Amino acid sequence: MLYRVLIVLISNIIASSAFSAGVWDKSIADLPQNQKITVYRSPTCSCCGLWLEHLTKNGFEVNDIKTTDMQTVKQKYGVNGELASCHTAVVEGYVVEGHVPAADIRKLLQEKPSVIGISVPKMPHGTPGMEMSGRKEPFSVVSFDKDGESQSFTDYLFY
Repeated sequence: MLYRVLIVLISNIIASSAFSAGVWDKSIADLPQNQKITVYRSPTCSCCGLWLEHLTKNGFEVNDIKTTDMQTVKQKYGVNGELASCHTAVVEGYVVEGHVPAADIRKLLQEKPSVIGISVPKMPHGTPGMEMSGRKEPFSVVSFDKDGESQSFTDYLFY
């Protein structure tokens, strides 16, 4: 019995340390620091502020624009309902929707694919800015084109 309890405890410790908020604070060194990114968000959204902190820790210079009309922002940048999350960012002409890890934004800027942008649809627990609950859900960063077609960009299958 004690053996099983120890295994469960050790498994939980490994899982929580491997996927803690700090896992998101590893940036790709090849791109310059102070990369400018403009983020549109609701003034009342706390998780958006946490995502901005994540970006800042990873060398992004954030232009934080608070707006009560996020739907218009999403329409302007081609973010449909299936791709939508709580905030929309623009960096070097690309759209970044939702709680995308900074490393994926840097990957986007390095590879420069022919897409409109990347998104983490909805608000999965455990993504940058969404670590509050302690839960970690598997999620995907998807790229999307002008027709709204999407495909996997990076998969995070924690479990």
